[in-house]
Amino acid sequence: MKTKVSSRTVFIAIVAALGGILFGYDTAVISGTTEVVKMQFGLSTGGEGWYVGCALIGSILGVLIAGMMSDFLGRKKTMLISALLFSISAIGCAVSQDFTQLVIFRIVGGFGIGIVSIVSPVYISEVSPAEVRGTMVSLYQLFITIGFLLAYLANYLILKGTSMADYWRPMLGAEAVPDILFLVLIFFIPESPRWLAVRGEREDKSEEWKALREPGILKAVLIGSAIAILGQFMGVNAVLYYGPKIFADAGFEDPLFSTVLVGVVNMLTTVIALAIIDKVGRKQLVWWGVGGMIFCLLMIGLYFLPATSLPTWFMLTFFLLYVFCTAISISAVVFVLLSEMYPNRVRGLAMSIAGFALWIGTYLIGQLTPWMLETLTPAGTFFLFAFMCLPYLWIMYKHVPNTTGKTLEEIEEYWRGSNKQSIK
Repeated sequence: MKTKVSSRTVFIAIVAALGGILFGYDTAVISGTTEVVKMQFGLSTGGEGWYVGCALIGSILGVLIAGMMSDFLGRKKTMLISALLFSISAIGCAVSQDFTQLVIFRIVGGFGIGIVSIVSPVYISEVSPAEVRGTMVSLYQLFITIGFLLAYLANYLILKGTSMADYWRPMLGAEAVPDILFLVLIFFIPESPRWLAVRGEREDKSEEWKALREPGILKAVLIGSAIAILGQFMGVNAVLYYGPKIFADAGFEDPLFSTVLVGVVNMLTTVIALAIIDKVGRKQLVWWGVGGMIFCLLMIGLYFLPATSLPTWFMLTFFLLYVFCTAISISAVVFVLLSEMYPNRVRGLAMSIAGFALWIGTYLIGQLTPWMLETLTPAGTFFLFAFMCLPYLWIMYKHVPNTTGKTLEEIEEYWRGSNKQSIK
């Protein structure tokens, strides 16, 4: 039976998904500013890693409180807070007078990322019919990729069109434009009906923590946390943060333009994933996508081996194919799964725990990638990413149920052990 989704529901989901643009822009814009910031402030390799990773500290702090904040204040007010934090960050970064100020405002932006990465998918999941929930939540991932592409385009166009020595300022400050749109439109959407329905049960926070310790729910939280953190060690964020550096090391004459191609493929592939996720299913997309990721990562690693002498088109082809496989599988699926795995009364808190694991992994990758590229070599780094795909596949096969087309209540029953046969 085909589910008809009202235009009002679509509008509400799109507004919430706009937070993904800010997430994507704030995450990817860093790639075009790293080298100039490193030179301007005389940063070491460790300092470069801190510049990239400092926003992730804010993200980790953001996810730690996002669940409790959204459970206490509501999803809508929490999204408003995240939008304000993005504004402060964008304007603050653009006018920073020294490296310390720049880091502080990057951390503020990271705080906004951490909050929106929890509350937006949860909100969309709660307002969407079960049959199209995957598509609706995937709007958030689509908007993340749009944010990536906007950041890559802004970096490319600003670099080509300005003679400013500190061109990183307009790159970071341009985030204020989509943020204002997000901030205004939030006032035109309602509060989550599921949050309103259970708000009275959340007056005693100890009951929420107690529910998390129930065997079935605890298992769901641990599995969600495992796939969240492992997904970061499969190369995705290394590409986002250090794409221009990787392309430069590979011998490309215009690494920023190659990064724009990455953003285009990422966004277009996510459109495909959005169209098929509720038809093909979450787990099936992961099987094929991660299998393709492993092959592409091995080919990219092969390109960087000193003994090989392959053309740059070889590396670019498999790099873009890797982005395709990633965007259609783990990137499209992760926020959908995490937003639908948990019961209504603990969803915000459980999402915070899984989100905390995700951002810990992202922070580690942001800090370790320069070291890995330098110590393990690019070839060794990409071979390691390929290996890390294997435990992810095993967990998805062994422990993650097929949630496609199931209501949030049916999924809750599965984790409690009363609905094992209908969800496998």
